[in-house]
Amino acid sequence: MSGLGALQLYAGKRVLLTGHTGFKGAWLTLWLERLGARVTGLALAPEPESLFTAARVEASCEHRVADVRRFEQVRDLVQASKPQVVFHLAAQALVRQSYAEPLATLETNVNGTAHVLEAIRVTGQRCPVVVVSSDKCYENREWVYGYREDDALGGHDPYSMSKGATELVTSSWRRSYFPPAKLAEHGVAIASARAGNVIGGGDWAVDRVVPDSIRALAKGAPIGVRNPRAVRPWQHVLEPLSGYLMLGAKLLGPERPQDFCEAWNFGPGAASAQPVSALATALVKAWGKGEWIDQSDPKAPHEASQLRLAIDKAHARLGWRPRWGFEETIERTVAWYRAQVDGASPAQLKARTLEQIAAYEAA
Repeated sequence: MSGLGALQLYAGKRVLLTGHTGFKGAWLTLWLERLGARVTGLALAPEPESLFTAARVEASCEHRVADVRRFEQVRDLVQASKPQVVFHLAAQALVRQSYAEPLATLETNVNGTAHVLEAIRVTGQRCPVVVVSSDKCYENREWVYGYREDDALGGHDPYSMSKGATELVTSSWRRSYFPPAKLAEHGVAIASARAGNVIGGGDWAVDRVVPDSIRALAKGAPIGVRNPRAVRPWQHVLEPLSGYLMLGAKLLGPERPQDFCEAWNFGPGAASAQPVSALATALVKAWGKGEWIDQSDPKAPHEASQLRLAIDKAHARLGWRPRWGFEETIERTVAWYRAQVDGASPAQLKARTLEQIAAYEAA
């Protein structure tokens, strides 16, 4: 069983999803529901302006408010939910916020990951675990070619460093407690997933280029772009989520799940690695009017100028590949936001989200 066809393995499975109230988590919750999984979500309360709230995603899962920084809360929910699959997405996900709140970023991203893995260990769960990291986990050399899974980890800013540390925590628990060679004994197959810059409808986070751009366009104001020349691997949110799901399916078996207990990149095709200026131009075009202005600030906190991912491994061994190019990603993203700005109801927003999932599956 290969490709998206393997996702039928999730039908009827108990899935624990941390970070389900976040942007990617809400999309993944709806996709897992569509696949027939029974989702228990562990996360902080959702933001008032979020996909989770706007599309009433709470109705699609067993919604539990908890904090991955509190080990007892994580342990008790793992014990109660008895997951057959775990996707760990809970994180502080913003670079600029990590400069303002470095300790909270570390507590959430590093300790939170350790808490999830340790909760699985002490409660004796036997299940695959996909730990979601970031493309920023690599020691950024400002290379023009993509980072591979065996390149050095690192990170200049606290967020990027925390994601490198997340990978180290994952590797340590795998090697110390859940070695793939002894999978039959402990039953826990762990892999990590590193995605590119994810965009799509329903993301309203502050200090993120697409939500900030949509806010500006909706008000008729120019988009302020702080790093117009920075290159990022833009991809629709469904691209990495399909990778996480396919990776989780491999860890479920039956074909030697121990062979997939590694790190994996999920990025777009080479043509989708574009400067922020090109992204802003494409957003304006898809919206139908507007403009962007350069708001570069030489005194702003450091952010990488070049970032790309090599995805050969996922293509060769998982059968995964990106399906939507840069233009289609922008068009579908803007169409989703336009519907919400124009007053779509929660039911209509959920339906639009599911329509895009169905279109992606058919691509």
